[in-house]
Amino acid sequence: MNNLPKVELHLHLEGAAPPAFIRGLAAEKKEDLSGIFDENGAYKYRDFWDFLKVYEAATSVLTTPEDYRRLTLAVLEESAASGVIYSETFLSPDFCGGRDVGAWREYLAAIREAADEAEVNDGIVLRGVITCIRHFGPDKARETAICAAETAGDWVVGFGIAGDEKAGKPKDFAWAFDCAREAGLRLTAHAGEWGGPDSVRDALDDLGVERIGHGVRAIEDLALVDRLAEDGIVLEVCPGSNVALGVYPNWRAHPIHRLRERGVTVTVSTDDPPFFHTTMNNEYDRLADAFEWDDGVFEEIARNSAKAAFCDDATKEKIFKKLETP
Repeated sequence: MNNLPKVELHLHLEGAAPPAFIRGLAAEKKEDLSGIFDENGAYKYRDFWDFLKVYEAATSVLTTPEDYRRLTLAVLEESAASGVIYSETFLSPDFCGGRDVGAWREYLAAIREAADEAEVNDGIVLRGVITCIRHFGPDKARETAICAAETAGDWVVGFGIAGDEKAGKPKDFAWAFDCAREAGLRLTAHAGEWGGPDSVRDALDDLGVERIGHGVRAIEDLALVDRLAEDGIVLEVCPGSNVALGVYPNWRAHPIHRLRERGVTVTVSTDDPPFFHTTMNNEYDRLADAFEWDDGVFEEIARNSAKAAFCDDATKEKIFKKLETP
């Protein structure tokens, strides 16, 4: 599957940081992060909630716009090596300037500079989806939404929510989503990973999103599955992440195939690839092995991903041209 051009819609920038990059940055800053790595130098964690702590510890050494410029270059190099031609990455002003709009603009400028460089050198296009952190609470989400609204445009194209699905309810964050919507941003939300099908329904009803991050546990409620199919709600599915975190015991048990068969628009992404020992190539290869998907299925998924992208029409047209070029 290495030769297939790919479109990724669900990638956390900090979560995509290669462990060697974080170790190197920690050494430069004389910070001891040895506790978050195993004997082989990979990230280590016990479960999803420990993963969140390790994620935030790794992010703690990313303290300047220049750090994020370097991070973006490292992440996009890895993505391009897997054939990704377009990616949307989740960015959190919580980690980039403490939700201060002025500081956030400086971080964003550094990230965009790196994205422009990677587009020239590696042919990969990046856009940003600003993401509030659910377990940080609704008040901080409001500040994050203001950062998003103030920088909405051709590059900051969406708004979402990530973090611990068991913290609060989607309706607690309605103000933040309304603010982002009024600024012209497209909306997505993490749901249906740990919170079950009700969390998907709540995200749709209370936040008015058009995409769901993960969403796979909708399979436990077939009426909800039919609603997703009928309403054209797109799922940003990250199978390797779900298996690594124990949402499903193995790839064959993952519901992406059943969801697709029932008419749901599914896309494929890596989420936080080095944490889950995956790449887009690996996701494609494992799905092909588990469900006997051929190139035609993956080409359809890439086209559907491009259609569901939050970027403008001109950018989307460029993506489709690349997908159609042998």
